[in-house]
Amino acid sequence: MNRTKILKAIGILGCMFAGSLLKAQERKAPAYPLITYNTYFSIWSTTDKLNESATQHWTGADHSLLGMINVDGSIYRFLGKESTSYKTVVPASDEKLYEVKYTETEPQGDWKAAGYAASNWQTGNAPVGDDAKNVKTLWKSNDIWVRRTFNVANPTSINELFLKINHDDNIEVYLNGKRIYTKEGWTNDFKYIALSNSDKSALKAGSNVMAIHLKNTAGGRFLDFGLVDKLKDNAGKVQIAKQKSVEINATQTIYNFTCGKIDLKLTFTSPLLMNDLGLFARPVSYVSYQVKANDSKTHQVKVYLSAASNIAVYRPTQEVTATKYGTAKLSVLKTGTVEQPILQKASDDMRIDWGYFYVAAPKTSNAIQFVTTEKNAADAFRQGNSASTAKQGKMLALNTIIPFGTVGKTAVEKYVELGYDEIYSIQYFNKNLRPWWNTSGKETIEAQLTAAADEYKKVVEKCEAFNKALYADALKSGGKEYADLCVLGYRQSIAAHTLVKSPQGEILWLSKENNSGGFINTVDVTYPSAPLYLIYNPELLKGMLNGIFYFSESGKYPHPWAAHDLGTYPLANGQTYGEPMPVEESGNMIILTAAIAKAQGNSDYAKAHWKTLTTWVDYLTKEGLDPKTQLCTDDFAGHLARNANLSVKAIVGIACYAQMAQTLGYDDIAKKYRAIAESMVPKWMEMADAGDHYALTFDNKNTWSQKYNLVWDKVLNLNLFPQKIYDTETKYYLTKQNKYGIPLDSRKAYTKNDWILWTAAFAPTQKEFEALVHPVYKHAIETESRVPLNDFYDSNTGIRDNFKARSVVGGFYMKLLADKLNSK
Repeated sequence: MNRTKILKAIGILGCMFAGSLLKAQERKAPAYPLITYNTYFSIWSTTDKLNESATQHWTGADHSLLGMINVDGSIYRFLGKESTSYKTVVPASDEKLYEVKYTETEPQGDWKAAGYAASNWQTGNAPVGDDAKNVKTLWKSNDIWVRRTFNVANPTSINELFLKINHDDNIEVYLNGKRIYTKEGWTNDFKYIALSNSDKSALKAGSNVMAIHLKNTAGGRFLDFGLVDKLKDNAGKVQIAKQKSVEINATQTIYNFTCGKIDLKLTFTSPLLMNDLGLFARPVSYVSYQVKANDSKTHQVKVYLSAASNIAVYRPTQEVTATKYGTAKLSVLKTGTVEQPILQKASDDMRIDWGYFYVAAPKTSNAIQFVTTEKNAADAFRQGNSASTAKQGKMLALNTIIPFGTVGKTAVEKYVELGYDEIYSIQYFNKNLRPWWNTSGKETIEAQLTAAADEYKKVVEKCEAFNKALYADALKSGGKEYADLCVLGYRQSIAAHTLVKSPQGEILWLSKENNSGGFINTVDVTYPSAPLYLIYNPELLKGMLNGIFYFSESGKYPHPWAAHDLGTYPLANGQTYGEPMPVEESGNMIILTAAIAKAQGNSDYAKAHWKTLTTWVDYLTKEGLDPKTQLCTDDFAGHLARNANLSVKAIVGIACYAQMAQTLGYDDIAKKYRAIAESMVPKWMEMADAGDHYALTFDNKNTWSQKYNLVWDKVLNLNLFPQKIYDTETKYYLTKQNKYGIPLDSRKAYTKNDWILWTAAFAPTQKEFEALVHPVYKHAIETESRVPLNDFYDSNTGIRDNFKARSVVGGFYMKLLADKLNSK
């Protein structure tokens, strides 16, 4: 190859490498936090460019925020995407009741065919399912066959045909005998499935039949369906703003755009500062716009935000009301469901459908506010029509236009506020509790919105200072990739909780076990998330333990071990998980109480619950060293006997109890339980020793596992386990790493990123720590699973096995916690 060709080849390779590097650098997160207040008020962007997708609730339901800017008459979209508009061809039950024929006995003959005679089938109304409150026809068997006859006048007039369907679970759908859809699994609301031209051609003028077989394999049963026509949209009239950058900080996500001759800096701020619980609990986030000309001229600018009423519903089919009004300082839009079923349901994949969502702007910004249907919102801005036309309906939009007037080179900033008033947040042992900011019941959301406006500059300054301090600390503790992971975990962990005060006057910081059961105040979710709260406000960790202590001490939970949870969010009326995890949860509660004592420099909290802690530690003393068959926090892996890592938890828990006793001056008790813990360590080593590592279970030396529970021995300076164990395990883990991290154990390739970071925190050297962290960081910026960071995924592919948006990523802060506690 001649020199010219060689240089050309190098140039091509260089461009390819640069392109690959640029793509990697563009990704900052699997999903980008925009509004992060609690598990209900939680809005994310799932694409690297903010205007490439509709914004979503963490569950995946559309919670649309749409942003546009008008520059000298040219309109650019910078936030979200316009909602797709559909015209009904065959209505589902959210629009009109319809009749179906059905049978729960496998039919004979070609039941899919248009001409099939279903004369012996039953007749009923849709939807069909097993929840009597939400269906018209009950179905409780494992299989159902359904046929629906309908008429279509002119199929050729349809632009794009879509199947509109909500089903639970496995399904086959036929149109006039032609299969048009099949899926294993279920949906949680209506999905719109694009049908091919071949499928569309099966639709005839006149009478048609849709035939469906639905099979239940787990959980609930449900079927509702129709056909719609996707209408041509007007998106072509809007230009796409060019996103130049995105930056994620602990409390802010910041985008920079070029919109023609104007540069736009868009900042989402959720002021989650744990050292000020009044501000922390204020249910208000800011969306700030900073605009300036990027040429030497001046331009006429106005910015538009449309917020969907779906932010305040469980299902898009629910009717809402919308109101426009003003206060002394604010212009306000408000929306919520007509029904207002306060705390009437509990589930994992659930959005709030009570309380009210607010969009507010300072009157000094001269904001123009109006309400439309969601599908007409963008057109209203494009056409300059700001008349409020919708007061009640489905899928409305709260629209706010902020005029900036003439804009030149000097940056001008204005903002809007997004707020949510839940009215009541939690039911706690059958008593409804108001959110923290309104514990008295005498506060108003308007006062919260006004305070947020009055303090805007001061709050933003505090957030910016905190962002810098957190990042600097994490960077010093673990390096850049570690610091970036800590930033990703901050708002996500917090937004999986809510803050209330118990009837006994105690702080309750209650988690929702997002996307993994929906349980409230799960102890083995508290356990991994604890490091974040131990660093920034241990009172919040007390708020995660108080309810569990109360459950036992009130006699409502009579067992000699700690409960798993307090219910299903938002109903904290007692454990709803199917079975106990006695060693797991008792160990967790004792360890975390000791961690609070270490963080606060006293054991007063432990003293208040000493009798309960003693009951639990005695259980660990009896059952913890060689645990019987039971679940641990990694319950997805199934039951396990003789779990070496669970045994570590018990031993550490006993030593933690001894440490607290020593602090309290209970010297005899401290000596007794310290001796018990110390006596267990050599036994553990002997039972778990597998040569170059320590086994997953005591009875199988051909297994291995991450011993993440060991980390507390280092963090709390218990000095129980010899350094040899840490050296041996770390060296072995580094031989087992896959592309995206160490597997959880030898059984499968899946892993948990929170546990990897705990395991990394006891690595003997910084080099080994960073080597263990790197694949976790790589996963965060490369995973195909575009959801709020999932903690449970395949360590080879990076694709999530389950879980998203969970609080456990607060566990990323374990290394920083260790450094802070041990520097005192």
